Amino acid sequence: MNREVIITCALTGAADTVARSEFVPVTPEQIAASAIEAANAGAAVVHIHVRDIESGQGSRDVALYREVVRRVRSSGVDVVINLTAGMGGDLVIDQEDPLKPVDGTDLVNGLDRLPHVEELLPDICTLDCGSLNFGEGSQLYISTPDMLRVGAKRIQELGVKPELEIFDTGHLWFAKKMIAEGLIDSPPLFQLCMGIPYGAPPEPELLQAMVHLLPEDAQWASFAIGRDQLPWVAQSVLLGGHVRVGLEDNLYLERGVKATNGQLVERAVNIVENLGAKVATPDAARRMLGLKATAGV
Repeated sequence: MNREVIITCALTGAADTVARSEFVPVTPEQIAASAIEAANAGAAVVHIHVRDIESGQGSRDVALYREVVRRVRSSGVDVVINLTAGMGGDLVIDQEDPLKPVDGTDLVNGLDRLPHVEELLPDICTLDCGSLNFGEGSQLYISTPDMLRVGAKRIQELGVKPELEIFDTGHLWFAKKMIAEGLIDSPPLFQLCMGIPYGAPPEPELLQAMVHLLPEDAQWASFAIGRDQLPWVAQSVLLGGHVRVGLEDNLYLERGVKATNGQLVERAVNIVENLGAKVATPDAARRMLGLKATAGV
């Protein structure tokens, strides 16, 4: 069991959830305010996507990231900043002509997924450690070994901690290969992502098996989506890990009751403390994850 637990709040994501909940933040002002709310509720880390202001869809616009990060950093609230670097991996194919990408495709190389990381130098950025069928239909998430090696090397050069996003067991296999190749500095940070169709299903036995495959010096967290999000807080803590909650992965506090990010963090705090563990502060998170005392410029 983990006795000092880092809570990450994933604020908004990129999925089509804006129309499903009025609490999903869209504008930089809303996303930053939600980050501050989550930090005040007990999150040591905030995981940040940005969205196009007009459409509400996920975006790679550096200016939007710049505005969110500026607002969070100037707020006076201490929180570890984790920026997604997973945008730019979406490929939707035409069933009649599989070589023809269709609407919804946003596919760029490994380096072109990092300009906001290069400019803003967050504490952490994500690195999605493999490709997968992403839900029903014909959408794929593409993250090839070549893309990952190039991205990991650049992230390492920038001095940013990569959070290794693991959506299935093969992703964990390749992440460990990058560690062996010297592309990931110690201690490695893993995020075990459960329940995203069609990656690893949210089964406690599978989580336990994946945890047993982690390097000995790894720091790790896990989350599950939808109604499994809050029970998964306990699963992760009991197996020795950290936790993630937030509106990227789940819109509800309980059946029929829509949540804010702050409310989801508060619920996670209660679960952690009721298990007899302590919620980590941002400084404690920096110590455990091997982060710099301050980040960015």
